[in-house]
Amino acid sequence: MVALYTHPAMLGHNPGAGHPEHPGRLKAVLDALADAGLDGEAVAATQAEVADLERVHPAGYVQTILNAGPDEGLAYLDPDTVLSPGSVRAARLAAGATLQAVRAVAVGDRRRAFCAVRPPGHHAEPDRAMGFCLFSNLAIAARAAQGLGLERVAVIDFDVHHGNGTQAAFEADDSLFLGSIHQSPLYPGTGEASETGVGNIVNAPVAPHTDPRAWRAAFEGRLMAGLDAFAPDLVLISAGFDAHRRDPLAHQSLEAEDFAWATRAVLGVARRHAKGRVVSSLEGGYDLEGLGRSAVAHVQALAEE
Repeated sequence: MVALYTHPAMLGHNPGAGHPEHPGRLKAVLDALADAGLDGEAVAATQAEVADLERVHPAGYVQTILNAGPDEGLAYLDPDTVLSPGSVRAARLAAGATLQAVRAVAVGDRRRAFCAVRPPGHHAEPDRAMGFCLFSNLAIAARAAQGLGLERVAVIDFDVHHGNGTQAAFEADDSLFLGSIHQSPLYPGTGEASETGVGNIVNAPVAPHTDPRAWRAAFEGRLMAGLDAFAPDLVLISAGFDAHRRDPLAHQSLEAEDFAWATRAVLGVARRHAKGRVVSSLEGGYDLEGLGRSAVAHVQALAEE
């Protein structure tokens, strides 16, 4: 069984009517997992401590975000990244969920986990909130894992948007690895194949409307080849499902089964190098039907031995 880390207070992050990253996204994921019987190992997330947030983000940035939540109404960090009164708590819970999951895996209490969280994290750079993201959830968790002895930590990101925040946190440290497959051109405009960090970044940009067979070939030939060569002690997944064919924010053609296939590919490498240890965290996905189906397919694949 895959442990499910989440918290209902993450529904309290409400960036306003018409915003694509709305509370209904998390509810759709949790309802779909419950309908599929995949919510039996649910764990209530706790808020990330400031010291953990500061593993990736400068102290001044952390305090700015912690103080930015409005008492009422909305506060705009940029046109896309909006805070409501419940947003800061939700962001600390989102980061906290990934930290709890990674710590449980690191000490052997769990082997696999899925963090159903919002706001997402992979666009948050060390000193900048953007793209709906406040804290770099998986980068923070990766640093915590290293503190517990898992020295080589990888993130595989199949969200349709490039994980620029994770790249910014990782690109100068060869003990960390990022493999990202994403549509290009598309927000945030980063993620060219030429962006390789210190040899620890593998970007696989794909064109709009890429055939799913070509997407799979790029995932296997670039991301999995790079991950295998890196030989991680732990694999984290930035699980965005906005490359689904129904998604309104991008132009890809994937179905739920493609995300299940990608998950199995990651597990294959994780079994060879990381004792099968994988923690996944929700990123994007903005069509509720496609999101729910894809999350179920992903978690079902994560549960396979």
